[in-house]
Amino acid sequence: MAESQSNTFDAKAFLANLSTRPGVYQMYDEQDKILYVGKARNLKNRVSSYFRSSGQGVKTQALVSHIRRIEVTLTHSETEALLLEQNLIKAQRPPYNILLRDDKSYPYIFISSTDQFPAVRFHRGAKRAKGQYFGPFPSGGAVRESLNLLQKLFRIRQCEDSFFRNRSRPCLQHQIKRCTAPCVGLIDEERYAEDLRHASMFLEGKNKAVIQELALRMEQAATALDFELAAELRDQISALRQVQEQQYVSGSGGEADVFGCAINSGVISIHALFVRGGRVIGSKAYHPKLSLEGTESEVLSAFIAQFYLTGAREIPSAIILPIALEDADLIEQALCDKTQRRIRVMHSVRGDRAGWQRLAQTNAQQQLVSQLASKQTIAQRLLSLQALLDMDTSIQRMECFDISHSSGEATVASCVVFDANGPLKSDYRHFNIEGITAGDDYAAMQQALERRYTRLKKGEGKLPDLLVIDGGKGQVSQAMKVLESLQITEVQVIGIAKGTTRKAGFEFLVNGLTGSESVLPADSGALHLLQHIRDEAHRFAITGHRARRGKLRKRSLLEDIPGIGQKRRRELLKYFGSIKEIENASVEEIAKVSTISAKLAQEIWSCLHPDS
Repeated sequence: MAESQSNTFDAKAFLANLSTRPGVYQMYDEQDKILYVGKARNLKNRVSSYFRSSGQGVKTQALVSHIRRIEVTLTHSETEALLLEQNLIKAQRPPYNILLRDDKSYPYIFISSTDQFPAVRFHRGAKRAKGQYFGPFPSGGAVRESLNLLQKLFRIRQCEDSFFRNRSRPCLQHQIKRCTAPCVGLIDEERYAEDLRHASMFLEGKNKAVIQELALRMEQAATALDFELAAELRDQISALRQVQEQQYVSGSGGEADVFGCAINSGVISIHALFVRGGRVIGSKAYHPKLSLEGTESEVLSAFIAQFYLTGAREIPSAIILPIALEDADLIEQALCDKTQRRIRVMHSVRGDRAGWQRLAQTNAQQQLVSQLASKQTIAQRLLSLQALLDMDTSIQRMECFDISHSSGEATVASCVVFDANGPLKSDYRHFNIEGITAGDDYAAMQQALERRYTRLKKGEGKLPDLLVIDGGKGQVSQAMKVLESLQITEVQVIGIAKGTTRKAGFEFLVNGLTGSESVLPADSGALHLLQHIRDEAHRFAITGHRARRGKLRKRSLLEDIPGIGQKRRRELLKYFGSIKEIENASVEEIAKVSTISAKLAQEIWSCLHPDS
């Protein structure tokens, strides 16, 4: 019975740390065989639906009873998730998926190059006809929606040639302004060719001129107080961008293994994307043990060497990494000797490869969060911390405080809570600090602690077993004074402060009772837990500070981003139509704005998504 329980999938712990971003989930049984592959716009909501206590069908109940592990792969958009899901289903053929017997290929948009007035059409199958093929698109519905939009924007014909040749008067499409009626000579060949060229440019991604023209018209309409037209043009710009959305899980060709790497609190996460024929055909997460001195470069070097040079693993022509390796040339030579062909180990890439690289890195960071928050990891580290502090009872609840401000402006204190399952985000709190000297972190900490523990003393919440302060002796002393004034004696206090190097692994701990300082080994589970809660308090404090600062200044979020002046803000808003659309855009979409470089686009995205 105990063995059966240990093999049961802990859905509650898994869902507590699952991302709400788009992506693909793969469910495995106790033999680690694939059961089901699915995609979701919101992974947390979709996967949670499988574990409802009621309302499940027989097939779903049977599937859930066999689940022992779920692996997720984040994507930039739902479109990418759909493409990756299709690739994985075709490659792995999971028993609980409905497998398509016709095994259809991806659909495309086709423009003939042999007709006097070419049509824009749906195409699936072999590319035998002469002309331009645009795609692939995730589904036939996506192509039809795109054709419908192109018809509205450029008024290019989509009728069959037999219908086109036998017209004597314009059809209904011309009457509803969906076609310029070349069939009856209402547009000359030169003007039609220009419209067709604009449509082709748009489908090729050379759409800046088209969108800029629409943005200018939108601005003119708003100036003329024609807000209805301005709103229509804004929606049109948004639709144009969505049609041309970059699809990194299905490119035009090439093969590569793409790796992301994230290290924090003594845990390393490496996520691999396997690309063949321009498509991501699979992914896998790895959690190798971190050596005491291991930097990210050193760990990746050791991992890549073991990954490819031992066993009979397939080695692609390109291996893409998030950072440069000092011994990349040596690894390349070893791989070339093994395969007798050219193998490239690279880290600076562009285009589709850069998109795959970002996707792998995002997944590595997400897997790291899940690993850090796993019950087993947290339990082991809590026991290590309990032994370190010589506590008689187990640690059931921890709280950590941090302060964030910009030169004293908009000071915010954060309080994060960990329990036996890891971060307890429902109990997180922000405190807006008022009435202190700007930049006085001691006074800010005192105010936050007094407000928090006065409420807890009154019974408005649970007192923690351990209070962790992000700071040295001064901050810890402040915390001890507050608890003493409130006559709270059952809470133990410890401080974690960065050493002179300011690097992770070199922190020292301050005991609240004795004031003594100690340094823990870099591989200590207790240290890793304290680093984890400290980093989470820091992140949460920065998020609260930025939100408060934005409200106090009553400014656009764009104004807080370095390198974004009035001209670039105006261009961004012209292109996207609203701040909300900018927040929803990918790095690649932001980089399409004429005044925004790829590097600046990444900076904008990072500033608008501080929690990612």
